[in-house]
Amino acid sequence: MDINSIRLIATFGVMGLGAIAPAIAIGMIGSKGVEAIGRNPEAASKVQGFGLLAIVFAEAITIYTLVVALIIKFVV
Repeated sequence: MDINSIRLIATFGVMGLGAIAPAIAIGMIGSKGVEAIGRNPEAASKVQGFGLLAIVFAEAITIYTLVVALIIKFVV
C-alpha cells in the first residue's frame, strides 16, 4: 500500500462519518421538534427557532469534516 491509497481511504472514512453523523443528528432534531410542537402547539415558534439553530450547528460538523478531508487529501 502506498501513501496515496492510505490518503484516499482516510479521506473516504472522514467524509463517510462526517456525512452520516450529522444526518442522523438532523433527523433526531427534526423528529423531536415535531413531537414537541405536537404536544404544545403554542410554543411552535420557539421550538422552530431552537431546532433551526441546532440543525445549523449539526450541519457545521459536515463542513468541518470536509475541510479535514481536503487537508488529508492534499496536504498530508
